[in-house]
Amino acid sequence: MFSLYDLPRRIVAAPMAGGPSTPELAAAVSEAGGLGFLAAGYLAADVLEGRIARLQDLTPRPFGVNLFVPDAANTQETASTSGTGPDAYEAAAQYRGQLLDEQAAGALPPTQQPLPLPDATDDDGWEAKLGLVLDMSVPVVSFTFGVPSAEVVAQLHEAGTAVVITVTDPDEAEAAVGSGARILCVQGPDAGGHRGTLRTAAEPGTDALPDLLEGVRTVLGDILPGPRETVQLIAAGGISGPAQVAELLSAGADAVQVGTALLLAPEAGTHPLHRQALAGERFADTSLTRAFSGRWARGLTNDFMRRHRDAPAAYPLVNQITRPLRAEAAERGDADLMSLWAGRGFREARPLPAAEIVEELWGGVR
Repeated sequence: MFSLYDLPRRIVAAPMAGGPSTPELAAAVSEAGGLGFLAAGYLAADVLEGRIARLQDLTPRPFGVNLFVPDAANTQETASTSGTGPDAYEAAAQYRGQLLDEQAAGALPPTQQPLPLPDATDDDGWEAKLGLVLDMSVPVVSFTFGVPSAEVVAQLHEAGTAVVITVTDPDEAEAAVGSGARILCVQGPDAGGHRGTLRTAAEPGTDALPDLLEGVRTVLGDILPGPRETVQLIAAGGISGPAQVAELLSAGADAVQVGTALLLAPEAGTHPLHRQALAGERFADTSLTRAFSGRWARGLTNDFMRRHRDAPAAYPLVNQITRPLRAEAAERGDADLMSLWAGRGFREARPLPAAEIVEELWGGVR
């Protein structure tokens, strides 16, 4: 089964849903000695199947596919912390009403498609996508937003697929290892895009990534006595240069994961408006928001984020509601209505081929 130490360069491409993580980007990272990833989130199963097949045509090297864990499949979710329970549904419906009022007042543009009522039954094609990664012998499958059951993890392991679970604190790490996972993606506070907390309503931690790695290692040492390599850790969040890569490997990470650093690569499917925002001078900083999706996520601070700081913890319901607004923003070229996900180190991102980015990031490792 796959090990991070099989990689010539232990650089993992973060799975970035919504467009950036193309088969071409994943293949370029894998061909450069890292681990490329596809993001299955928001894709129909047949579209994901085509992207996996395309990636398999582009490279024989290991790659990964990331799945979102819906509430119903998450062993750590409860009704009180779910993003789709009755309270969350009501909060999302009220948020939709607020946005409709803003449209009526001219504070938000009209959309070609009306803002939809939220659908609490949406599980992002969970069963179909699980079946797909098993049938297509995907080498690595990672999970975000929850811990799948021990049965799911065991099924993947039996098929020869390595399992990675995203965690944001030591307690989550313990839960992930309890399900059978032996590779964890430890996500720190500087990460761009969604924080991978197991519970929608959880407030993300603020411990610096090296401290978080130490805390996770300590917990794992208590529950899994044995060699350090028993559980492998991928450090993620705001990593933008070779010095950080070397520092995190020295601090106990077995590999590092980068996303924002790859957004300007020509192989990435990053929207042109997003590219322009990352490379330009208009956006000075990043911040956390629930305004676009109902889950905390870090992006370039824009007007929509500032005006909707009270958005509810209701994922994926809020994401469904705002989808027409984001589509309208892309059509209009309005960066103030788009979710411009980016980590704190976004200023270091450069428009280089992915292979050069991987080589440069690994250059500080001795």
